[in-house]
This record gives sequence, C-alpha cells and structure tokens, in this order.
Amino acid sequence: MAVDTNEKNKVTAFENREWLDSIDYVIKNSDPERVEEIFELLRNRISENGISLNHQLNTLYINTIPKNGESKYPGNRELERKIKSIIRWNAMAMVVQANRKKDGIGGHISTYASAATLYEVGFNHFFRGGDDDKPADIIYFQGHASPGIYARSFLEGRISEKMLENFRRELNPDGGLPSYPHPRLMQDYWQFPTVSMGLAPIMAIYQARFNKYLQDKGLLKAPNQKVWAFLGDGEMDEPESMGALTLASREELDNLIFVINCNLQRLDGPVRGNGSIIQELEAAFKGAGWNVIKVAQGENWDPLLDKDKNGALKKRLGELVDGERQKFSISGGDYIRKEFFGKSEELKALVKNMSDEDLEKLRRGGHDPQKVFNAYKKAVNTKNKPTVILAQTIKGYGLGEAGEGRNITHQQKKLNEEELMHFRDRFNIPISDEDVAKAPFYRPDEKSEEIKYLIKRRKELQGFLPKRNRGKAKFEMPESKVFEEFFRSSGKREVATTQAAVQLLSKLLKDKNIGKLVVPIVPDESRTFGMDALFRQSGIYAHKGQLYEPVDRESLLYYKEAKNGAILEEGITEAGSMSSFIAAGTAYSTHQINCIPFYVFYSMFGFQRVGDFMWAAADARAKGFLLGGTAGRSTLAGEGLQHQDGHSHLLALTIPTVRAYDPAFAFELAVIIRDGIKRMYDNGEEIFYYITVMNEKYKMPPMPARKEIETGIINGMYKYRSSQKNKHNIHLLGSGSILNEALKAADMLKKEYDIFPEVWSVTSYKMLYDDAVETERVNRFNEEKRKSYIEECVGTDLGTFIAASDYVKALPLSVSRWFPGKFTALGTDGFGLSEHRDELREHFEINANHIVWETLLNLYYQKKINKTVLNQAKEKLNINSDKKSPANI
Repeated sequence: MAVDTNEKNKVTAFENREWLDSIDYVIKNSDPERVEEIFELLRNRISENGISLNHQLNTLYINTIPKNGESKYPGNRELERKIKSIIRWNAMAMVVQANRKKDGIGGHISTYASAATLYEVGFNHFFRGGDDDKPADIIYFQGHASPGIYARSFLEGRISEKMLENFRRELNPDGGLPSYPHPRLMQDYWQFPTVSMGLAPIMAIYQARFNKYLQDKGLLKAPNQKVWAFLGDGEMDEPESMGALTLASREELDNLIFVINCNLQRLDGPVRGNGSIIQELEAAFKGAGWNVIKVAQGENWDPLLDKDKNGALKKRLGELVDGERQKFSISGGDYIRKEFFGKSEELKALVKNMSDEDLEKLRRGGHDPQKVFNAYKKAVNTKNKPTVILAQTIKGYGLGEAGEGRNITHQQKKLNEEELMHFRDRFNIPISDEDVAKAPFYRPDEKSEEIKYLIKRRKELQGFLPKRNRGKAKFEMPESKVFEEFFRSSGKREVATTQAAVQLLSKLLKDKNIGKLVVPIVPDESRTFGMDALFRQSGIYAHKGQLYEPVDRESLLYYKEAKNGAILEEGITEAGSMSSFIAAGTAYSTHQINCIPFYVFYSMFGFQRVGDFMWAAADARAKGFLLGGTAGRSTLAGEGLQHQDGHSHLLALTIPTVRAYDPAFAFELAVIIRDGIKRMYDNGEEIFYYITVMNEKYKMPPMPARKEIETGIINGMYKYRSSQKNKHNIHLLGSGSILNEALKAADMLKKEYDIFPEVWSVTSYKMLYDDAVETERVNRFNEEKRKSYIEECVGTDLGTFIAASDYVKALPLSVSRWFPGKFTALGTDGFGLSEHRDELREHFEINANHIVWETLLNLYYQKKINKTVLNQAKEKLNINSDKKSPANI
C-alpha cells in the first residue's frame, strides 16, 4: 500500500514540533546543566541501540549568547565611542607620520582598526591593573595592534607625543617606540613579546597553568587573576597556536581567555577563502574541551534573527564561505540585498523595509561593544574550563577605500588627504580640513569628559596596563653547604655532570631559603636524566593531585603526582616546556616572586628545536637555567644523528643575554650555578644561563685551591694544569668531557715526547667571545687600551693553542684571533652517528691521539721536531691520511 508522502511529512513536522516544544519547556524552566543532562541521556540511548550519530561540534553561525541572555552595557557608550575613535585616529596617524618621515619604516594600521572594540571593552570594564597590591591581569597583546595600545597610553598621559612621533625610531634623542611588544626595549611597559606568530597562544596557556601552580604551592594568592591572549585568526595556523589546547582544558584553566580577532584576512588574502575560520576554530576548541563563545553579529542583526522563525537567515549565514564574507564587508547595500538576501523570498521579506544604507551598516559582532561586553562577562565567570571568544571583525575597519576588508589591508602604511578626510569624518575627530592632511595627533583637554572618563575607568580597575613591574623581589641566597660537596673529589666514584646537576638540584629543592622557589621543568625525560629520585622528594605537579595508584607504587622512585608538587613534567613538548620556563623565569616581574626555573632537556632539542622561544625568553627578560642534558656530539653513545648535539653552543652566541657554559667537572658546575643564582636573583641581572651537562661518567677531581679558579670558571677559562717545563709554549684547551682527552694528550706528550704543555679548561667560549668583542669595541673609542680576558690569561708571547671540544670547530674559532700564535680547532663538524663514544671521538678527530698529533705537527712546522719523529708518531697514533672527512658523511 502506497504511503501518502504529504501525510508522512505532516506527521514528521508534528513530531519535530513536539520535540522542540519539549526542549523549549526544559530550557525555559530549568538550568543549562539540566538541558545538557537530557541531551546526554538521549545521545546515550541512541548509542546503546547501535546507531552512530554524525555528531557536529559546530553550532549555528550566530552569536553564542542570544539577545535575551545579555546584560545591559554598564558604561557610557557615547563617551567610550569617542575615546575609541580618538585612539583609532592616533594609531593610524602614528604609522602614517612615521612612513612620511622615513619611507619603508613600516607599521600596521589595519589590525588595531579591526580589534579596537575588543580592546576598549576590556580596558574600560575588565582588565585589572595591579595598583591595589593584588596581581594584575596578564595580557598578551596582539603584536600588530601595538599602535593602538600606544595611542591609548598617549591619552592616559603615559606616553608623550614625541614618542608617538618617533614610532619605530627608538634611537631618537627624544625617545621612540619599538615596533611591537618588546619588554627588552620597554622594560616598564610591555610584559611579553608576542609578534612572533604562534608563541603568544602557547605561552599564555602555560602562563595560566603556572599561575595555578604558584597558587597550589601557596606562593600566590590570585583567585580572580585572568590571563588574556589577543590573537589573530591567521595566527592560529601556527602549530604552536593550537598545540597545547588540551592542556588548558585538562588543567581546568578557568583563568585563561583567548580572544581571537577573526577579521578573516591574513597578509596575502583570506584566512579561509573556501571555508569558515570561525566554524573551524569552534570545532577545534570545543573538541579540546574549551568554552567557546562566538561573537558573529552586531546588535542590528538581532531584529532580523528574531523574525527568522524558520531558520532561513541562520542557514544562509552558515552556508557562506569566508571569501564571500570578505566580499560583503566592502560591498554596497544593493549588492548585499541581491547576493545575500536575494537567495530566497523568505530572506527578501526580512529586509524589505530596510534601505541599502541600513544593509551596509549591518555590523559584525566584534565591532559591537554590547556583544563583546557580554562575551567577556561570560568568559570571566566561566568555571573549570578555559574560554575562547571568536569575534568576527573587518580588517582595516574604518579605512574605507584605503583598505577596509581588502587583501592589501595588512600592508597599508600611508593614506592620502582624501582617505584621511574619510577616516576623520567617519569617527568624528575634531581636526580641521586645513590640518587633516598632516595626520596630526589629537588629545582632548585634560579636563574633558573623555579623558576624565578614561582615567576614572582605569582607576576603578586598579591601574594602567600594559605595565611591567621592575621592583626587586626579596631574595636570600641558598646556604653555602648546598654547594660544598661538589667542590670535593668524588673519590673512586665515577659521576656524570648530569648526575651532579640533578644532585645539586635536589639540594636546592631542600634549601630552607629558596627550596619553594625552585621550579624543575622536564619534557618527559626525567628518568633519562636521573631525575626520578626527585619524584618522591618533590612530587610532580598536578592540579587535581593523584587520582590513581601508580603501577610502580611499591618502588622507591614511583611516579608521584601531587597538587603541591614542584616538578613540571610537561610531556613530550619542548615548546610547552620553554613556555613554562618563560612563565617561571618572568615571575619576578609578573608576580614579584623569584622563581628559579631549571629546564632540563636533550641539548640537541634546545636552541635548534625551539630557538624562537629562546629569543622570546631573552626579550621577556626571563631568568633561570637551561640545562642541555646528554650534551655533546660524541658523549651520547649510540643515539645518532638526531640526538647528538654539536652546535647548540654556537647558536647560543646569537642571544646577548645568554651566559652559555660547557663545564667538565662538578665543581665547575656548582660555581656556575651559584654565580647564576647570585647574579640573577640577588643582584637582579635580567639574564639566563645555558649549561650543557653530559652522561659520560668519570672521577670528579676536587676544585684546585687557587683563588683565581672561580673567576676563571665564570669568565670562560682557567689554567687547570700548569707546567714549568713548557719550553715550547704549548697550550691544550679542552671543554666539557673533552677536557679529559686534553689531559690524556698532555700525559702522552710528557711520557712519549718529553713535551710539557699547559692544559686549560674552557668553560665558556661565549663568555670569552663576548668579553673580547666588547673589549675591542671599547678600545676603538679610547686611547688607553684594555686587555681582553683571553689576553690576561695567556699573555702576548707567541705560542701553540690547540682547542678540542665536542662542538663544531666554528665555536673555538670564534675567539681564535685573540690568542697569540697558532690556533687550531678540533671539533665535531658533520652529522652524528650511532656508535660508542671512543669510536665517535676517533671519527670526529677530537680524541687524545688527534690532540697529540696536532701538537706534534705544529712543532714540526716550527722545526722543533724532525720528520722521523713525526712519521713514527703518525703510525703509533693510528693517524689515517686517507680518512674521509667526518663533515662530508
């Protein structure tokens, strides 16, 4: 019997109405949790019956918060609009003026133009300063929006007009402003560097988690402090941007708020021309467990959405791709009527009483203070999960024909007189027609309603932002006995410097003065570095504590998680670990707490893997210790090409505030770390340390009882073994565990050839390089010549210097010209190999045999030994003239 299709459709429609009426009743009479409970019950029942749902993580392309769920805007909308317009003008004028004075100086107009409302609602109603001695909110400002932040500070009286005039001209005698947020360059103002795309999102996540860490350890009372990260939609393509989302939800970081400015454009064109970036990000964040708030449409869409009873408008909004949305943002009302609303009679009817001008003014949600305010309000009150706000805006909003919503917008630096007129008129800036072409800055009178309102709002929110605290936090050095053990011999016991570092870290964690301030950080390699002994002693931080019994509970070194744990065991993420290092290393400024991070990692995955984060740490003025474990290209037996580090110390040369060391002995390590704690936390120097430590075990000697030793260790080199019989003036330089090869070579030369070289421990080529270069610079400007530290050590007599290290030859060669005489570098140029360390050292030609050979060869060239002696030595030392270069394998 044929089924009546019309009748079936009627039944279906009736059933649908019943379901919708039922859920409407629950929504009206219950709370959201009850609605979710019913939804879960239905979904589970469907699943129990073997029906697979094509579950969508996306919601409709409309605002998450409906009109009837909004609170009334608390501020003076008209005054705030005026203030925002003035800031827009000054931000634009700053870039335009700069590029008129010096073509190509750069700057960005369009990012802040699109994000102005997002920032201003925050500044006027949410961002808390720190004037009340409570922790201020931490804000990661989008780098390209910096002109707008400067422009607001100008109205607040914090930045002078001269500084605005010198935007991107920092060397000007009157002062200037850096291009982007740089704490290194504006140390009282910016907190975090953010313009290197992708770093701000992950840094903000780990900062929020670190704030919880400090609270759980009882070091910080800041239950209401928020971490805000203002990001671009194109920026979210960076792997680091999305790489730690699940950490934020797993750790229930309700103190974290992402605000993603979805202006749908990147540098070259649409972010997702054929897709929808807001829907894509919603699904990603929701799937990762975040609270997602979409701010897609402004207030003047509300009447249309309210009349959209059958969902035709909602459907049309959702079926657009971003390339179309971008096109609509620059189109006239007639085009919008035809191409957007003209797709159905139902849509046409919605706008039949609206003029073309009305259609052009349909605003995007990110430009509507009412919508943004309610999104922020919901975000700050969300519990137990982080929030992301996806705010749709127009890039270059207000620029009109000069670049609003166009693919060239990001590069816009200049505006002609007509375009300036348009900008002025659109935002009602009181500048005359005669003056507008100059793009002058404008600041209302100090007693104006705008300035009084702006200052009042910031006072009520406890002070101005951005602001970086430079006050020196209280600090007391660790007890001297912590270090004393390492100045003594290890006796018959063989110890690796990695072991010594972990033992020292263990003692520091127990120290009564600084124990609570020490923050061990490791990316899932604790057992590799012998740090598992710290599990039981200090615990692994977990906000929820340990909810299970670990499988190794009966063992002494079981995996112990604790709410007050000290160790940040980050899992397999060097980027995340570096973000924690930056959060801990800047706590002296953000929280006035002298946290001392020790980030221990495979040295190969340091500067090479996350060099951008290392640079950001320097920019942020971070302090702390980076310990490159299992370091060197020949000390790490068996691991091979992608694990053996022969170049991190060379890369360390590029960062001015890094003090890089390659110690050989436990006493050297202890001296360096004690000096580092003193300099960074007692003296307040804004530097950080990179120290390589090895897994090769050998007997640790006592610290020589000479007063100059400690100075030498810190400055980069000292004479470990002297010789009164060094008639040929030969000096063997060794670093890290290769110092042992230099000592062995010295013994061979003494025993076999009656040659008595002196042996130097070079703890830091970077320290030697930095000192020599600076000494040379000073001497260029002064008649009285200073000596470099190298010259103070070795004098001016011509000699033979042979430097062997586990790193590329370029490292010792960087200082070679300051040594008098012949300087030869032996190093590990080339790729690593899976082999035992003895074979690796022979392969890279850095072992004792090659040091001896190089010494004898130099003496032969100096006619101090004959050819017979050289040939006999070559055979005895197994020197192969036909051996292929290790650099070419």
